[in-house]
Amino acid sequence: MANEVTDPQHESAGAWAKKYYLASRLVMESVLRPHDLGPTQWYVLYHLATVGEIPQRDLAALLQVERATLTGVVAALVRKGLLVQEPSRTDQRQKMLRLTPAGAALWPKLPDPIALILGTAFDGIAASEVETTVHVLRTATGKLHDLLSKGTP
Repeated sequence: MANEVTDPQHESAGAWAKKYYLASRLVMESVLRPHDLGPTQWYVLYHLATVGEIPQRDLAALLQVERATLTGVVAALVRKGLLVQEPSRTDQRQKMLRLTPAGAALWPKLPDPIALILGTAFDGIAASEVETTVHVLRTATGKLHDLLSKGTP
């Protein structure tokens, strides 16, 4: 085929990590679409349902999203009546997030896209191989973050 990719970098661990991420994101979007939720909205609900009330600033760090992105996601969930955003009792500049009764009632009814993705993607793969994959990607990611913290060459 004329368009066949033969570049070895397209078969690298990084390329496959990206392909896995994109495929899992598509699965997550398709599972959540009937519930009128996006992946980041689901993660916000997940954290609020499992951890409880949390400062919005902390959630941005946990989800590794820009504050502006999270602001839009939170606004959408507030409009849907699934969460409440209130000033912190101790610091009025901070915004606290918590589920509304409607959000708490919806959460157990939502499918778990992460369980579906992991169950499908790693079905038939030995746990030791999955652990090795996680170790390799965690280590490589850490090294890249270290490089960035020192300033890229």
